[in-house]
Amino acid sequence: MKEHKPNIDRKTEPVRFAIEVVGGDPFSRMLGIVVEDAQDCYAKVSLKIKPEYCNSEARSHGGVIFSLADEAFAIACNSRGYMAFAAEMKINYFEATKVGDMVTAEAKPIDIRKRISLWNIEVRNQDAVLIALAHGLAYHFVK
Repeated sequence: MKEHKPNIDRKTEPVRFAIEVVGGDPFSRMLGIVVEDAQDCYAKVSLKIKPEYCNSEARSHGGVIFSLADEAFAIACNSRGYMAFAAEMKINYFEATKVGDMVTAEAKPIDIRKRISLWNIEVRNQDAVLIALAHGLAYHFVK
C-alpha cells in the first residue's frame, strides 16, 4: 500500500491535519475506516463490517471494534494543534456486530489538561445501539 502523508501543518490547520494525516494512516485505510466528521476535540468515524473482520462465531472481532474506537480517539485528540499519543485505552463490549453492519465511533473529551486528556468513545451500530464504550488517555507533546 502506498504511503499517504499530505503536507499539512499541524499547528495552522489542526483539524485538517487530524482528518487527512491521522485519519489517513495506512492501517485505518486498510481496514476501510471513513472519517465522517471531525472538529476541534471531536471525531466520528465509520466502518462497514466485512467477513474478514469476523471471528469463528461470525461476529466482528473485538480488535476491529477497538481499532475503530482508537481511530476516532486519535483524530479527536490530534485535532488541537499539537501531537498526542495514546497512553492508555480500555474498552467494554456490550453487543456483537455481524457482516454488513455499519459501525460508527464517536470521540469526545471528558477532561483536557496541559499534558494529558481523557476521552469518551462510543461505538454504535446503524440502529444507534451501543456496541462498545471506550476511554482513552492521551499524552500531549506541548511546548
